[in-house]
Order: sequence, then structure tokens, then C-alpha cells
Amino acid sequence: MQNPIQIDDIQINFDESGLWVLNIAIGVIMFGVALGITIKDFKRLFKNPKILFVGVLSQFFLLPLFTFLGILIVQPHPSFALGMLMIAACPGGNVSNFFSKMAGGNAALSVSLTAFATVICIFMTPFNLKFWGSLYPPTDAILKTVALDWVALLKLVILILGIPLFLGMLLKHYNTKLAAKLEKVLKPLSMLVFIVLIIIAFSNNLDVFLNHIHHVVFLVIFHNIFAFILGYYTAKSFKLNTKDTKTIAMETGIQNGGLGLLLIFGFFNGLGGMALLAAFWGIWDIFSGLLLASYWGRKSKKEMATTNNTN
Repeated sequence: MQNPIQIDDIQINFDESGLWVLNIAIGVIMFGVALGITIKDFKRLFKNPKILFVGVLSQFFLLPLFTFLGILIVQPHPSFALGMLMIAACPGGNVSNFFSKMAGGNAALSVSLTAFATVICIFMTPFNLKFWGSLYPPTDAILKTVALDWVALLKLVILILGIPLFLGMLLKHYNTKLAAKLEKVLKPLSMLVFIVLIIIAFSNNLDVFLNHIHHVVFLVIFHNIFAFILGYYTAKSFKLNTKDTKTIAMETGIQNGGLGLLLIFGFFNGLGGMALLAAFWGIWDIFSGLLLASYWGRKSKKEMATTNNTN
């Protein structure tokens, strides 16, 4: 078993130029998502405040809360615990829109929730990380030793999520045809770039992953599975329909690991345990989301076929 000093001395090879490319990739992904968003999407949410409430409750309040309670029970290494809190504090990943559609969920709701979550995460992500991290003494000790500039953190989130969201929606509003053309190209292209970046980062740090991944693999898998379950049953408890329930589950289970990594490298100097956990999350939740979306998608098609045959 590695001792705490060895774990936090893990150096993940991800230089400044790589971070800039990751910044740009996340910004472009957000811009691509925003090209499909209109003011009507926000109005749709506000016309159905129950769905908005459930989505925000599950993602920004219950997930950080239950992550914190899980940390109290499991008591992982402090930097792993802070990594879990970082992931729980991030907004839903943009790929959740694709998975929701694939799962037979409410794609319009997914896009609307992603947009709304991106807006409020500008404040909620720093708040949740600070609030829950300071309640657990081992993670609070890390927060006190790190020069965490909350204003700079806000600026970074606004830069890579807020501004692309605003510009994408602006283009959609004034030039719908161009927005539609760009969306078709940018969405798959930006996702491909993002996946390639993760693969490159993984290959460049293969020895680190092979030597240390066993420390975080079960933490990430169980944390991710729990997030899906939490989102699903939170929606169920508020009696949302099946499509909306699947969407809330996807929005809660697919977290923006890329943003988490950027914040870790930008403000925690790539703290070994945090970076390792967030990097594995970024790989794992794409895999788990794909599996769950495929299962739900096939199930939906079978149910529709059965209904059509009955009729």
C-alpha cells in the first residue's frame, strides 16, 4: 500500500500546452452544445419548475451531500476525497446530451439542463468544493495549504463554459442556418478531439495509471454508479415520467471530468491523488454512460415494438 506522501507525489505528465488544448476543446464543445440552445429552452425549464428543481437538487445538492457522507464512511486518502468532491461539484458533462438521446430520454430537457447547469456552476462549483471540502478535516487541510484563488477559479469557469455558451446562443439567435451547419461539424469534431486528448494523456502516463490506478478504480466506479442511481431515484421520487427520469440520471451520473482536471491542474498543481481520480473518471463515465444509454435505448425500442404489436 502506498503511503500518503507517495500518492500525492504522483506526477501526471500534462504540460501547459496540453492544458491550453484541453481548455480550448472544452470551450469548443460548450460552444457546439450552445448552438443547439435557444432562450426557449430556458423558458421550457421555468414553465416546468418541478423538473428544474429536481435537476438542480440532484446534481448540485444531493450528489455533493452524499459524496461527502460516502467519504465520511469510506475515509479514502485525503486527495482522493477532494477529487471526489471536485467531481461532484462539477456540472454535468456535455456528452450527457448524446447519451440521453441514445437512452430514449428527453433530449431537449438534457440540453436545457446542461445549459442551466453551466450557468449556475459558475458559482455552485466553487461553493460546493469549498463548503464540503472544509467540513472534512483531511480535505480542509489540503484546501488551507493550496493557494486557491476563488476569483481566478470563477474567471476560468466563465471563460471556458460561460462565454462559449453565450456566444453559441447568440449565433443561434441571429443566424440559425449557420448555427445548424456549425453544430453538425463541431459536436462530433470537438468530442473526437476531447477523446483523443484523454487517450494521449493516458498513453503518456501509462506507467502512472498501471502503478496507481488500483487506488481509485473502485472509488470512481462506485461513485459513478451511485450518481446514476441517485439521479434516477430522485426523479422517480418526484414522479417524473420515464423519459425525464432517464435524463436526470444521465445529467447526475455524467460529470464534467475535463473541467475537474483543468481546475486540479490550474489550482492544485496537479495534486497526484486528485488528478488520478479525475482522469480515470473522465474515461470511466464515458464508458459507463455508453453502456447505460445502450441498455435503456434497446429497452425503449423493445417496449415501443411491443406496444405497436399490441395495437
